[in-house]
Amino acid sequence: MSGAALLIRPSRDDDVGAIAAIYGYHVAHGVASFEEVTPAVEEIARRRGEIVGRGLPYLVAEREGRVVGYCYAGLFRPRTGYRFTLEDSIYVDAAEIGRGVGRALLESLLARTTELGYRQMVAVIGGRETVASIRLHEALGFAHVGVFPAVGFKFGRWIDIVLMQRALGPGAASLPG
Repeated sequence: MSGAALLIRPSRDDDVGAIAAIYGYHVAHGVASFEEVTPAVEEIARRRGEIVGRGLPYLVAEREGRVVGYCYAGLFRPRTGYRFTLEDSIYVDAAEIGRGVGRALLESLLARTTELGYRQMVAVIGGRETVASIRLHEALGFAHVGVFPAVGFKFGRWIDIVLMQRALGPGAASLPG
């Protein structure tokens, strides 16, 4: 099964159950999300609707007809001065970690957001120990731009946030059109 082809495609309404299950695992077992209570499927659908409604990519990775990961780009901040900067989010089914799903998703997300004319992508990574995510972002050209120490609290301990960033297209080398 792990050798089967991976398809990256835009998410659909009927993917929300699988997306919620993947996210729920990470909420319950990891520090990539600082949520402590798994959101209901309806809440995940609402959040996805906001992203898609803005014309931003919300992608899934599918293997043999099963959603095994997802990612999306959301606004970095709501103020208009940030309108060319996005923040990525990537979650992979626990059984698929280390099998190239995250890389395939992030590569596709970067390509699509560049095509849309965005100029910067930011990664806000929960936990310095989230090495796989940090290495994935490094491999795709993200630079470390900072750490917010002890800004999250989950599982009875303080958690840092690692900040990473990369240019999309010309980045800051030219003004937007």
